[in-house]
Amino acid sequence: MHKWIDVHTSAAEIKMIGIDIFMLYSILSKGGLLSPVTYAVSFLMAFFAIKYFMKLLPKDQGRKFAVNGALSEGKPRGAGIIMTTVFVLCSALFAPFSLETALYMVLIYAAMLTGYFDDAAENPWGELKKGLLDLVITAGVTANFMVHNSTDIRIFHTTIHIPAVIFAILCMILVWASINVTNCCDGVDGMCGTLSGVTITLFILHGLPASMKISSYVMLMVLAAYLWFNCSPSKILMGDAGSRSIGVFLAVISLKSADPLLFIFFASVIIVDGGLGLLKLSCRRFLGMKNFMEKVRTPIHDHWRKNLGVGDTQVVVRFALIQLVIGLIALRLV
Repeated sequence: MHKWIDVHTSAAEIKMIGIDIFMLYSILSKGGLLSPVTYAVSFLMAFFAIKYFMKLLPKDQGRKFAVNGALSEGKPRGAGIIMTTVFVLCSALFAPFSLETALYMVLIYAAMLTGYFDDAAENPWGELKKGLLDLVITAGVTANFMVHNSTDIRIFHTTIHIPAVIFAILCMILVWASINVTNCCDGVDGMCGTLSGVTITLFILHGLPASMKISSYVMLMVLAAYLWFNCSPSKILMGDAGSRSIGVFLAVISLKSADPLLFIFFASVIIVDGGLGLLKLSCRRFLGMKNFMEKVRTPIHDHWRKNLGVGDTQVVVRFALIQLVIGLIALRLV
């Protein structure tokens, strides 16, 4: 075994340490132990990081507009900065390296930072500022994907070539929508983490490239650690820092699956829950339809809780079951 690296460590010793690490990685891979190690390290790092650093996070001010929003007041918010940091570190440690994957990690972390700064701000950021940042991140994901991949997609066993300009527009819509609907569904203890976990699991079952598959398992472990503290009644909230970075990741694995339309089915409840709120707001603000969806409270999870009298835990479990069933049916069809 070699000494810990310090200022007196020679270049030869550093090289030998690097060789030792590579050999350990190879032994774990060949022995089939890398996956269990990946899962354990990712979960434990996220668990203890959340446990010991949550006290440093900004406190939630409560949300008067949301059902039971006052219950969030005083809870640590912005746990996404911890979750995303662990996710990026573990992905870098265990997933095969490529420039494309590295750039995705940078963009996911950037999305997290934009959300965290909003979480920590005394006054919430304006929609224009958020929209411009979304545009930059969305354009970055789209450009990175198109540089490293073709614009062919599969639709029910049929491969279709899409012209680059059209693909770029559709890709940006996908990424933007994923960020925003994921953000909107983070309003009930355990919901965003659970629904995102279902979506990721379905994409793993469908099939992903090696690097994205490993990163997906890492994200599942990070979400599991977060849900330990976020299940009802929660002790911590992911905030925009978590929901925005998760939204980018869901869009990335959708694209890398080569079946991006499966996002509609694998994230069906996330889309409906958060998307109807965006649709309602857009129709009222831009089309002048002041009474549009007047009797429907959005996000839909608030409608279920306030108008239908369904409990928080029941909403999360039922939404997850609905999304899982729809996803498994779609998985069987493709």
